[in-house]
Amino acid sequence: MTAGDAARRSTRQVAVEKRTWVQGRPASYSVAGNGMPVLLLHGWGLGHNTYRDAVERLAEEGVRVIAPALPGFGRSAELPAAEFSLHGYAAWVDDLLDVLDVHEPMVVVGHSFGGGVSIRFAHDHPDRVRSLVLVNSIGGSAWRSGGTLRSIAERPLWDWGLHFPGDVWPVRQATRVLPVIAEDLVPNIVRNPRAFVKVANLARRADLRAELEQLRDRGLPVTIIWAERDGIIPRESFEALCVASGVQGTVVDGSHSWLLADPEQFGEILTNDVNIAKAARQLEAEAAGEQRAARRVQTLTDRPAVPRGVVGRRSGRRRAGG
Repeated sequence: MTAGDAARRSTRQVAVEKRTWVQGRPASYSVAGNGMPVLLLHGWGLGHNTYRDAVERLAEEGVRVIAPALPGFGRSAELPAAEFSLHGYAAWVDDLLDVLDVHEPMVVVGHSFGGGVSIRFAHDHPDRVRSLVLVNSIGGSAWRSGGTLRSIAERPLWDWGLHFPGDVWPVRQATRVLPVIAEDLVPNIVRNPRAFVKVANLARRADLRAELEQLRDRGLPVTIIWAERDGIIPRESFEALCVASGVQGTVVDGSHSWLLADPEQFGEILTNDVNIAKAARQLEAEAAGEQRAARRVQTLTDRPAVPRGVVGRRSGRRRAGG
């Protein structure tokens, strides 16, 4: 064991599953660690349990990771039909944070479908988001068929199906990834197959390039990560996200579920984003402290003096009494 391994083991965090109510409906989430809040949003068909190792590894960076089961998955009730959209999912996340009494800006990490929700959440609720990390995210809406670049919504379902098994549980890592994914995937299919299909269609039609362009114009820090063997989110879609965000993406080794197969690599890659956010948070706290001190000094300076006549009368009474 290396010194780094020993240090991480000594700071090992355990994800705890909790239940609450959001928008009058039951919701479940996991939380691990302490410190600056980080939000982790899961991929299609999964839930917070699938990401337990990733949550715990990220929490070792000295942050508090909140990982909800998005509506329709895990033990979180699905959204009403009128609210079923990425905008509706973003509003649900906003209300969840209110319920959990989390009000400071967060680092928001979204994987796959969760990446799409993260983009919309950052767009709709800018005061909630300190920085955005997209991991094999939907929303680029680009796919190449032969030599033609098309919208990913035109991609046939059979083509998705060809890539899905190998991308979600790659052969080289099946013994590690498959049991983890099955913990949420199988119950979700059995419990709510309708939501399973509805969210799949919502995800594959999502085009969030305009929202990312607006986030770019606002100056929001965005990191985009993609795995080189991902057949679910094609390279063209990843590159479209990068162009819209105005950032150079990061390509890692692996498939669509690489962060589940290698949570250690996931934690290492996100270390820089977390450290930058923590430094910014510290500077903000120091600036706020200086402003509070300045206001106290100003209050003392502006305090009105005791009128001279009042002092004289008090002095006169003291002399008379003497």
